[in-house]
Amino acid sequence: MAGGAAELRRPPPPPTVITFIVRRLLGAVVLMFVITAVTFAIFFLVPRAAGVTPDDLAARYAGKSPTPEALAQIKERLGLDEPVAVQYGLFVKALVLGDTYDTGTAEIECPAPCLGYSFRTSTPVLEEILSRAPVTLSVALGAAVLWVIFGVGIGVLSALRRGSLFDRMAMVTALAGVSLPIFFTGLLSLAFVVHAWGWLPSPSYVPLTKDPAGWFSGLILPWITLAFLYAAMYARLTRAGMLETMNEDFIRTARAKGLPERTVVVKHGLRAALTPLLTVFGLDLGVLLGGAVLTEKTFSLKGLGQLSLDGVIQSDLPVVLGVVLFAALFVVLANLIVDILYGVVDPRVRHS
Repeated sequence: MAGGAAELRRPPPPPTVITFIVRRLLGAVVLMFVITAVTFAIFFLVPRAAGVTPDDLAARYAGKSPTPEALAQIKERLGLDEPVAVQYGLFVKALVLGDTYDTGTAEIECPAPCLGYSFRTSTPVLEEILSRAPVTLSVALGAAVLWVIFGVGIGVLSALRRGSLFDRMAMVTALAGVSLPIFFTGLLSLAFVVHAWGWLPSPSYVPLTKDPAGWFSGLILPWITLAFLYAAMYARLTRAGMLETMNEDFIRTARAKGLPERTVVVKHGLRAALTPLLTVFGLDLGVLLGGAVLTEKTFSLKGLGQLSLDGVIQSDLPVVLGVVLFAALFVVLANLIVDILYGVVDPRVRHS
């Protein structure tokens, strides 16, 4: 009996990495479902609560000078006259199974995931998003590499040389980087680096597979300008994290064991200090992948940010709706990857 009681009191085994990943994936799916519900409410329920009629709402999705037949078809397709549950069901059905749109002259198939059809450009929204996504991906990922390398590196050096001239200059520069908006530093860099001094060509996008050198030279200035803003913030966060971590007991234990200072700083101190940075990095990268609006507008890059801005200006609601859902997907995926990387970066974190 005693042995049986001991068996009953034995704690359950810790979850495996596979179980952890599966649970996070299921959580991401549930979160995307919640996001679709909130997005549906913002684009369909809030306007109706503000007094917008189904005809007016259909006109916002039909482009310029829609025919009565086109308005009736959109009202039927979106279920604008139906109860909320039916309307949301049609919204989700289009995302999962696809839809068909009647332009008046032809029927356009919108395969799943169907994010809508832009009657202004006569193009399914997903096609427009996928054609613009490589620009945004190039801008966001290139800038992310720069701001992580320089931001984290400067933050570590500032923490190790606390109170030195380098530390003070780095933090003043970081404060300036955080305070200056991207449209100011971007226009300033264009005026001097491109037009006055001619050090770099005008920013442009060339596909990487077509011309790697042109791709790099056309995006280096947007990368530097965007990375300056984020590297400044990451330098301050890394410095604060390192100052706190380097006073922990496990750091003193590592030094007492006779480990080299470089091993203590990089393997023990930096890994522990990177945990909060991972959270911020996941959010920042996810938002940028959804569309770096100010950066793309400043440097005239036709990415997702420019697409969403054009959709707002032209009242092309299907495009705005599609970009919102696409950006939300990037944020969810980025945070999912960050959750999985926690246990890799910080040994104190366990998958639970």
